[in-house]
Amino acid sequence: MKILLMADSLVGSSIAQWVLHNYPDDLAALVSIAECDFIVAAREKGIPCFVFESELQIKEELSHIAPFDVGVLAWWPKIISSSLISFARIGFINTHPSLLPHNRGKHYNFWVLVEQVPFGVSLHFVDEGIDSGNIIAQIPITYDWEDTGGTLYQKAGQAMIDLFKSTYPNIRNRDIQNVPQNLRDGSVHFANEIDQASRIQLDDTYTARELFNQLRARTFVGKPACTFEDNDEIYEITVNIKRKLK
Repeated sequence: MKILLMADSLVGSSIAQWVLHNYPDDLAALVSIAECDFIVAAREKGIPCFVFESELQIKEELSHIAPFDVGVLAWWPKIISSSLISFARIGFINTHPSLLPHNRGKHYNFWVLVEQVPFGVSLHFVDEGIDSGNIIAQIPITYDWEDTGGTLYQKAGQAMIDLFKSTYPNIRNRDIQNVPQNLRDGSVHFANEIDQASRIQLDDTYTARELFNQLRARTFVGKPACTFEDNDEIYEITVNIKRKLK
């Protein structure tokens, strides 16, 4: 099994370092968004490495290396085209931080709390849709009232690393599950939806449950919060919910 690993962020870095340590001979090439530690480590092992500039550039680089079986998008931030997908003999696998088919697309950690749907992480084949390819493996993650958009982001990151590590031995042995999603049971969200969904209208009617879920979904240290406007002033609002000890 030869893989092309396209990795970014802490999750992608953790996956790349793990593959480099345990299965370096599997790597046909590594791609990152910028120069980083795992790229340096891979080069020291003689593994072809590329810093992403454009998809055209990556396809040109790939034409000069040996064919690969599977592409892995490890927290990869960019959409890839069908022409890049076609480079892989078996296909591309994506790491997605939701329990598909729920919350395909953007801002999974916000929408899972707003919609109150099952949460988790998924490995799935990449197709031309938005996180709509067949499921390879999943891990469900429980959440409760103390969770926020921030805590779910952290939980999803660690669970994604764990899921990849536990599933990769089967992938490299070509023992890969391939279960179609029932997209009618899920949802998909786009990046431009979250700002409107994060605005609290002071004169609208909400249940307490709906309002608390909306507020905690956008509670994430260092990130924008829910907002409301009054007398031409805009305010941010977060919430801190703690279980009362008995």
